[in-house]
Amino acid sequence: MLTRATVAALGLFLAASAMAQTDSDSSPDQDARAAAASDPTSMSRDSDEASPPDDEPSGGVRAARSAGGIEVELNKLEPVDGACRAYLVTQNLTESRFESVSLDVVMFDNDGIVARRLAVQIAPMPPTKTGLKVFDIQDLACDDIGQLLLNNVIECRTDTGGRDDCLSLLSVSQRGSVPFIK
Repeated sequence: MLTRATVAALGLFLAASAMAQTDSDSSPDQDARAAAASDPTSMSRDSDEASPPDDEPSGGVRAARSAGGIEVELNKLEPVDGACRAYLVTQNLTESRFESVSLDVVMFDNDGIVARRLAVQIAPMPPTKTGLKVFDIQDLACDDIGQLLLNNVIECRTDTGGRDDCLSLLSVSQRGSVPFIK
């Protein structure tokens, strides 16, 4: 977790590094990024953690949006009796209605060892719709989950029939500290 002081110090370091470059090595874009990085007032005042702006999604999310894909965000893990409850926020950015999208999701423990494997159904998904899918990971504490992997797509079917390109349509991200990778 980064504190404001750490982010500000990192910004000053980046700004100093940018200034140390020769004029031929820097561009106006690099200078602007360095200046923004060194400005601690550009951070959110409500949080000690720096977060990316809502209008600048990560690379995988940008690709899904431009290609009209499906975004799957691991939003939260929550302890419940004998299980860990996972919350996935999905966005269907396509014009297709997905009747079935079944994901092969693997949970790794904190040592990188496979702890559990589940089939997770995230459909139905109407076109251009955001949804929430909730599932429990039985007999596994949330603190024991080090990473989730979207391993494969088991089934993918729209209102017009089966599709074999769903894995390439999917992008994954996470809000918390547990990585969700593809």
